[in-house]
Amino acid sequence: MFMPGKQSEQIGLFQVDEHGDAPFEKLSHENGVRFWYAREYMEALGYEKWSEFKNKALNRAMQACLQSNIAIEDNFTSCKRTVKGHQVDDYKLSRFACLVIALNGNPKNKAVAQAQTYFTSLAEWIHGAAFSFESADRIIARNEISDRERTLSSAASRRGVTSFGAFQNAGYRGMYNMDLWELKQIRGLEDDKRPLLDFMGRDELAGNLFRLSLTEGRLEKDNVRGQAQAEYVAEDVGKSVREMMIKETGKRPESLPVVEDIALVKRGLKQANKELPKGDDLELQRANRDAELTAIYESAPDGDFFPDCLECLNGSKTSHNGSPQCSNGSIAAGGLVAHCDCDYCSLA
Repeated sequence: MFMPGKQSEQIGLFQVDEHGDAPFEKLSHENGVRFWYAREYMEALGYEKWSEFKNKALNRAMQACLQSNIAIEDNFTSCKRTVKGHQVDDYKLSRFACLVIALNGNPKNKAVAQAQTYFTSLAEWIHGAAFSFESADRIIARNEISDRERTLSSAASRRGVTSFGAFQNAGYRGMYNMDLWELKQIRGLEDDKRPLLDFMGRDELAGNLFRLSLTEGRLEKDNVRGQAQAEYVAEDVGKSVREMMIKETGKRPESLPVVEDIALVKRGLKQANKELPKGDDLELQRANRDAELTAIYESAPDGDFFPDCLECLNGSKTSHNGSPQCSNGSIAAGGLVAHCDCDYCSLA
């Protein structure tokens, strides 16, 4: 499969050769549509046990799709098949399902990291959307926090909490050393209707989920009664989580960066679900790409167009040292620009 740029860092089944092909593509099967068996994909990602892969990667990927309003049945089809003489449970995965599973995997696993690079580059090539490996985890963690807040609200109500907002703020105050409204102000979130949680990264969401879980446990353990006691517990737990995060990461929770709106992350996944199947027709993709390059080349003046020059490919008309086409410093244009991405430039 054609991939933009050089992929020399990719290895194994996700290594792209000089023709733009990766061995992973040969693992696919055809039955009217193109698919990959989950058990075969599991091995490609370096997992040894089906139970581990299913619980830590497959199920979480399906959960991320469900929470993004993406049809699971279109991407994960349960099936049974015979492997080495034994009938086993399996799934037929779409290309998009493979992408979400990779995004949700542990990048410390080298095979997973290579799969993440492969699929995110592919998604960006097809429809211009960039993805990070945190995408699926963020969606899942954000939903888990919503569920936990509901159960915590019920537990707090049973313990005599009459203002959940004040109780909730006490937890934030303990973890961030400031009230929630101050934290929003520092992070530049002016829309009071949007939860700050929607702009937190995966690790920060995990910290807050841990805080909420511990708080619910402490309410029960300490037999808390009343608003004041509950707020004290919430703030105390928040302080404990704060100390743990600073110790483990060296960063104060309030200093963590704002990340992309989770609504946009979900939208990006939905767009990828729509566009990614276009990559299944490899020959058509190459033909379309070749046609685009030919059209650009034929419209360029002789001697002024180079297909490896990004500026030329983008159709730049800006003059550079006498060239009407190449504006980024190619030798053809007489330029020697050190930061140029063109293979014809001097990088000295």
